[in-house]
Amino acid sequence: MIPVTASPVRIEAFLDPRLSRWLWLVKWLLAVPHYIVLFFLWIAFVFVTVVAFFAILFTGRYPRSLFDFSVGVIRWNWRVSYYAHTALGTDRYPPFTLAEVPDYPAHFDVAYPERLSRGLVLVKWWLLVIPQYIVVGIFVGGWGDGDSWRGVGLVPFLSLVAVVILAFTARYPVHLFDLLLGLARWVARVAAYAALMTDEYPPFRLDLGGQDSPPAMTPTGGSDR
Repeated sequence: MIPVTASPVRIEAFLDPRLSRWLWLVKWLLAVPHYIVLFFLWIAFVFVTVVAFFAILFTGRYPRSLFDFSVGVIRWNWRVSYYAHTALGTDRYPPFTLAEVPDYPAHFDVAYPERLSRGLVLVKWWLLVIPQYIVVGIFVGGWGDGDSWRGVGLVPFLSLVAVVILAFTARYPVHLFDLLLGLARWVARVAAYAALMTDEYPPFRLDLGGQDSPPAMTPTGGSDR
């Protein structure tokens, strides 16, 4: 048996034991202030990734301060996504911060790579990751030529099923939660790879459940040595 290695990309979430049966109907509206902030953060993320591209190309390193910012943007996005639409697994409003919040039930981190391939940076974000883009498109929606595919994805469909069950039974289906976290974990690994934050190719596998394996390298937030 081939052992499963820990990914440098870690995404975790913990299901609230008592979720409101109907709050999920308005969470997308309550999250509007976050969407506004994230709009500008994602614009900054794109510029930071372009700067990082040239830094990696010439030095083989992703500048640590820029790396921490990029991780923070995805972390913020994950918290809002977990609250408002991806899994809707918490009723606790997301904090407005790029930093890790230990007591919030959704977490994201990427182990900082001391060195990155200067050659891979030229092709991994547009060529090598094409098969993963196809899979992620099916997961999140918007992939396919037929009109029936547009805007429909496995993640939004399963999250809707989960909260409908919650509304009628007052219980969030745990098996659906585990599957949704596995899908979100797959998407996050592809996003980190495409954003030049790791050279480890995303595995074609579902790691189910709320808890992820610990990062294989030093997590973000520490000093650069």
